[in-house]
Amino acid sequence: MIDQQSTRFSNGINVLLLFFLGALLAAAAELTYGGWIQIPILSLIWWRMSQQARPPIKNQFISGMSFGLGYFVLGLWWIYISLHDVGGMHAAASGLAVFLLAAGMALFFSSASLALCLPRRKYLTGLVLAASWVLIEYLRSVVLTGFPWMGLAEAQFNGPFAPVAPFLGGLACTFLVVWVSWEFSQLKKNMFFSSACIISTIALAQLASLWTFTSPIGEPLSVRLIQGNFEQSLKFNPKSIEEQFSFYTNAIESQSADLIITPETAYPWPQSNLPAGLLGSLQQFSTNTSSNVLLGLIGEISGSTGVKYTNRALGLSPNAPSYQYDKSHLVPFGEFIPPGFHWFVNAFHVPMSDFARGTLDQAPFSIIRSGKESIHAAITICYEDVFGGELASRIDQSSKPVNLLINMTNLAWFGDSQAPAQQLRLSQLRSLETGLPALRATNTGITAALGPDGKVLSQLGEFTQGALSLKIQAYSGKTPYVIWGNAPILSLSCLLLILGLIRHKRN
Repeated sequence: MIDQQSTRFSNGINVLLLFFLGALLAAAAELTYGGWIQIPILSLIWWRMSQQARPPIKNQFISGMSFGLGYFVLGLWWIYISLHDVGGMHAAASGLAVFLLAAGMALFFSSASLALCLPRRKYLTGLVLAASWVLIEYLRSVVLTGFPWMGLAEAQFNGPFAPVAPFLGGLACTFLVVWVSWEFSQLKKNMFFSSACIISTIALAQLASLWTFTSPIGEPLSVRLIQGNFEQSLKFNPKSIEEQFSFYTNAIESQSADLIITPETAYPWPQSNLPAGLLGSLQQFSTNTSSNVLLGLIGEISGSTGVKYTNRALGLSPNAPSYQYDKSHLVPFGEFIPPGFHWFVNAFHVPMSDFARGTLDQAPFSIIRSGKESIHAAITICYEDVFGGELASRIDQSSKPVNLLINMTNLAWFGDSQAPAQQLRLSQLRSLETGLPALRATNTGITAALGPDGKVLSQLGEFTQGALSLKIQAYSGKTPYVIWGNAPILSLSCLLLILGLIRHKRN
């Protein structure tokens, strides 16, 4: 009886410790050198999880859930702001929704950590764990259309494995983080082997930064990124919408530039119902000043079931037909309701939008400059820049060579939280993977310009109203990741996991 109570107490302490370490891992991602700091924290997590008594599967599952919950509760708490502060959902229901989402994400971490139940081999355990983590992270990006936010890869922009991203992408960074952190946890047992793995892997990753795959093209573009800083509200407010229309229109027409970009849904109204003459006036401004303008608004698509709305970027260029990009990867529960989850929406009275999807093969936006070669930009809207594989595939299969990335975002839903900084890191990782500079136009921040190495060239302060004016150099070329996508790292991970399972069956 005493032994059972002692075991339960020990297990309870372990659960709390892993929850704390998970939260610490999430907090480390926000630090300047977060990608480096996460490695020793992960090694502590692996060390604690590898000490589990039998039965291993149950204990490993609970341990994985514990640290996953700590990680995602802290990393995704800002969703509470959108549900409660903006959406008006009851505080208890909002808190429960965040907890359920965190628990759902933690299930993926818990499943990946089950690799530790396989027989421990000096050379293989860490590799199998890393392979399992990569495959589970990939599944997290596709199940219910995916929600791979707060992966380990984006923190590596400030870590040792960032130079690997142009070669094999963010999932390869994840693989290396998990493997190296495992070897850290084994230093006491296998000092020589683990040390050799850690030092050689970090050294080779750093050497990878000597290679570049894209190069400057043409003269730099003059750019203006407009940040309106309008408070988010789900209530219809004609006066507020009128003020928003007036601000963005005046800001656009106040000064010409090669490229002027507004945030996502800067004009929060269906395109056909915009004030008479608005688009005509902006098109005239574009032609008269040789400015290319990208507007965030609500698009409309007619189909057999009637008119459906889209989250659209509308492009206006001098003496050219208008361009449109309709958001393809929609936010589950935010822009569409996944099949089988209407009961959740009805039970909690969640304010929803039901947008139509754009296709995956939409052409890039051509930035026309008189007497100069056009520059082509791949557009993503809001959370589409989470999906590196999709963006790489779009660039590789594009009918025109892509020279620039543009992300239009509205993060006012999430207030003063770490969400904007998290998405900025995702954009930085996308620039690293593709070797292309990026422009981010947001409503409340972080409006910024990034170089092809992902480093911030210029940015506007959060929660300020104004425009960021700058020059940015377009690039041409393709990185290996753009050409290969996730296929190499997924293939390697599958082979390693199969090898681990074969060894497990033999033993």
